[in-house]
Amino acid sequence: MALAARNRALGAKKEQSDAELRRQLHISDSQLQLSRAELQRFTNDLDRTLREAQEAAEENTKAVLKGAASFLQSLAAEQTTLLDDVQRKYGGHAVLSDLLEVNHANAQMARKAQGIAVMCGAPLGRRKRAASVYDVVRSAQGQIRNFHRVSVMQQTGLALKASAVAPVALAVAELLDNAASFSQHDAPIEITFQRIQNNLCIVIDDAGVSMNDEDRLRATELLSGDIVPRLSQLGNQPKFGFPVIGLIARQYGFRVDVTGVSRYGGVRAVVLLPEELWTVEETPSAYEAPVSNILRTEGRPHNGSRTTHGLPKRGARQAPIASVPDPEGPPAPRAPEEPSRFSGRSLGAFQRGTLSGRNLDATPLEGSEDT
Repeated sequence: MALAARNRALGAKKEQSDAELRRQLHISDSQLQLSRAELQRFTNDLDRTLREAQEAAEENTKAVLKGAASFLQSLAAEQTTLLDDVQRKYGGHAVLSDLLEVNHANAQMARKAQGIAVMCGAPLGRRKRAASVYDVVRSAQGQIRNFHRVSVMQQTGLALKASAVAPVALAVAELLDNAASFSQHDAPIEITFQRIQNNLCIVIDDAGVSMNDEDRLRATELLSGDIVPRLSQLGNQPKFGFPVIGLIARQYGFRVDVTGVSRYGGVRAVVLLPEELWTVEETPSAYEAPVSNILRTEGRPHNGSRTTHGLPKRGARQAPIASVPDPEGPPAPRAPEEPSRFSGRSLGAFQRGTLSGRNLDATPLEGSEDT
């Protein structure tokens, strides 16, 4: 009897101890959950603070770069005007070759500055009139270093609407620069135009190095505009090309694809423009001289002599410094110059460049249409 009572007492005491342990364990669990929740809140607050600090630093950096890039664009535009004036005044002088080199370098600098400004949130320039697709592509050609490697294989009777001129010109210029940078110095780059259903495609084929699957995936993400990398993620030698194209393509409603393979084994880049961005180019009346439908720079002399495509021909000491060479027309005679200089033929081709392409390069910044 005594043993049974003792066992019952021990059992009751054990149950009490177990109950106390369970209670303490429940309290400890509750405290642990509260501590975990507090730690999570602290972590979230810390992440939010760091994210806000990073965003603030990114916005401040963009603001500084945008201001600097806009200033460089203004200087480039001013220098372009000065070079045009000097070229018109001394068009037949031997210094023309140096002026053309300076002007070409200036066009590249302006494009780089424009890309940086767009990456930092600056708007593109606005135009009041449509522009021939051919002229837009030729203008883009004149904004890259190795422009002579680019061949526009065909004409087109289509024109880009005013709102699409600046973004498409910048996108094509960046794609051409990419094609020239990743191919041999003498490899061809060909541009063709295709109408597919209601879309207009600008196709760029290069003979450079093809991309692997990882590079294609990364390029597709950047060109979609869904991923906008921070400036700090662009590296010590930042590459603005694909991020800039993705931004403007998403903003203006066209698509860019670089996953194709060209017939040379390189990269095929396609700029797909929906029907909202282009139209059929206006055909001038038979009794009227063909007139470009691109806004002319005010005060620039007009030469009534034009090619069969409506492009202005060169006048004596009147033609502006061209952005790109015109493949049409007889070549100018060669001049005995140093090998590092442009040949006479190249200079003549430069001067026969399209006036409309020249005006495209000088597209004003947003909010300054009349400058």
